[in-house]
Amino acid sequence: MASILPFLKPGDGSFDDYATRVMGEAFDDACKKLHSAGQPRVVFETIAARIIAAAGKGERDPIRLRNAGLAGLAHDRD
Repeated sequence: MASILPFLKPGDGSFDDYATRVMGEAFDDACKKLHSAGQPRVVFETIAARIIAAAGKGERDPIRLRNAGLAGLAHDRD
């Protein structure tokens, strides 16, 4: 299981436990959908940054957060 925590920076805002948990779920799911093995770190940074940005705007649905993270990346879609 991957973690979004290493990608959170002090300027990203203050997220409560619930927000952090759903962002982590979204990040993990995005990595699975992307078939993350062998991907460069910049791909994970991009996914995390998009999820964090969406959560910063108030999104808390893990599926919408995942989709925000994967937007524009080649992956298998549901």
